[in-house]
Amino acid sequence: MGYASTNLLANACNSFLKLSTKVHIMPGMNKLDIASRAKILSMLCEGASMRSVSRLADVSFNTVAKLLVDAGRFCAGYHDAKVKGVKAKRVQVDEIWSFTYAKQKNVKFAKRAPDGAGDTWTWSAIEAQTKLIISHFVGSRDGDCAAWFIQDVADRVVTRIQLTSDGHKAYLDAVEGAFGADIDYAMLVKLFGASPETAKGRYSPAECTGTFKTAITGRPDMDHVSTSYSERANLTMRMHNRRFTRLTNAFSKKFENHAHMVAIYAVWYNWIRIHKTLRVTPAMAAGLSQVVMDWSDIIALMDAEAPKPGPRGPYKK
Repeated sequence: MGYASTNLLANACNSFLKLSTKVHIMPGMNKLDIASRAKILSMLCEGASMRSVSRLADVSFNTVAKLLVDAGRFCAGYHDAKVKGVKAKRVQVDEIWSFTYAKQKNVKFAKRAPDGAGDTWTWSAIEAQTKLIISHFVGSRDGDCAAWFIQDVADRVVTRIQLTSDGHKAYLDAVEGAFGADIDYAMLVKLFGASPETAKGRYSPAECTGTFKTAITGRPDMDHVSTSYSERANLTMRMHNRRFTRLTNAFSKKFENHAHMVAIYAVWYNWIRIHKTLRVTPAMAAGLSQVVMDWSDIIALMDAEAPKPGPRGPYKK
């Protein structure tokens, strides 16, 4: 073997050793350690795309995708188990738009469009004082999804609440079916003017020319009829989730992965992220937690509930 070939082989071995020290594998199993997985989930919740995370963390794209699914399933169950018996006062609900695989108008022209392709709406309910995300749901913007979402909110609160929504008519039947008369419910309807010629074809909505408040059920305090907190929470969700970014190719390709990312974001928002105004996490403000958690704590809980790896079964063709 020549001198040049020897140098090439040595350089390749050194490069492999350097790369192998970047990612730590848990002993006894083919799984990243807690610190590496915490770094990946943290980047996903800070607006990074899956491919950029795979480059920054020096792992494969499939590793990031598998962690997204595993963490999304656990976070959905964790939220469902922990966010119960909420003593809320004023709750605001809203929906935020995104799309999966292709925009709704282009689904019929798309090749191999999966189930759930098209417009995807994320419903969320936030408590005005503690900023706690009480419920979240990913689906369409129809009456069935509204009924499921509002019923989930009703199942998680134990006090009489004042609920504020926008003028979406699907809320009317959903709120009546979930709460009956045991609620103070009002709608905040916004009035928009005609879009100027320079704004046509853009994502920005028309200028809001005014609002009016309508009491629907009970005796809501009209001074607190507002959707400002829910709309601000939607902005935070859009800024911290690459899947919600407009005019990019980072949109969700699968409906299930979109729902997994929303579940991960909700746990990060409620238990990990310290709210700037509250100076604690929303879960602490709502009395659901005593300490500020981080992704290492969540991953440790996820590993504790994961099934233990056993011996491999017989090979089947």
